[in-house]
Amino acid sequence: MIRLGEYNTLQILRTTSVGLFLGDEENNAVLLPNKYVPETFEIGDELEVFCYLDYDERPVATTLEPAITLNEFQLLKVVDVNEYGAFLDWGLEKHLLVPFREQRNKMQEGQWYVVFCYLDNKSNRLVASNKLDKFLSNEQLTVRVREKVELIITRQTDLGWEVIINNKHKGLVYFNEVFKDIAIGDLMPGIIKGIRADNKLDISLQPLGEKILEPAANKIYKTLEAHGGYLPLHDKSDPEAIREELQMSKKTFKKGVGTLYKARKIEIKEDGIYSLSN
Repeated sequence: MIRLGEYNTLQILRTTSVGLFLGDEENNAVLLPNKYVPETFEIGDELEVFCYLDYDERPVATTLEPAITLNEFQLLKVVDVNEYGAFLDWGLEKHLLVPFREQRNKMQEGQWYVVFCYLDNKSNRLVASNKLDKFLSNEQLTVRVREKVELIITRQTDLGWEVIINNKHKGLVYFNEVFKDIAIGDLMPGIIKGIRADNKLDISLQPLGEKILEPAANKIYKTLEAHGGYLPLHDKSDPEAIREELQMSKKTFKKGVGTLYKARKIEIKEDGIYSLSN
């Protein structure tokens, strides 16, 4: 079976004036247009191709790599909006449609959105949606507390940043636990910080508990060295000044400083901290 929206390994069946016909073990065939035909080949060779519908709604193969495949989330740019919906650039000749019914808010040309790619059962076409909650579920969780996970940043709320977890679940990173610049569409690792009674997931972008001390101490010390062995930060410093300089909370900063002090790597004075190696 030739799978739309996915990579297929198919065998070269025959050549024609318009390209190569490729087939699977069930005698299904699809055209690979001339522009994608390799310079050298033999009948019977296998090729890995991506399959989707062309402008005439016929299955077609390509050697181009799309930015998103079936059942995936990805950040894509709107390149056109017309009476049918919004069209996304996904790296292929024919743009990916987001019907109006699948838009959380009306999409704007030139803007970027996190979307999900799926196969529409009625039209058998690949389409996208940015109503992401339809494709996420926390009913049966496949993660546990302290597990490392992969995240996609999806949107900003009053409490923090909503994220997609392992392409399956929905979670939240609270603003007071974000110590670096992040944006919608960013891919990054995270850790399951907590699971609530209603299966809502709290996410941390840095190691939990004691594990955060060593990285924090190392970061403070490296920044200290880069500033000639002195930082004008201490336990009475404004939290925003600490966040701006070190991208960490004041609580984490104080723990990191405590670790460095116990290791006799720094000296703490009223005007800041000093490296003992300088």
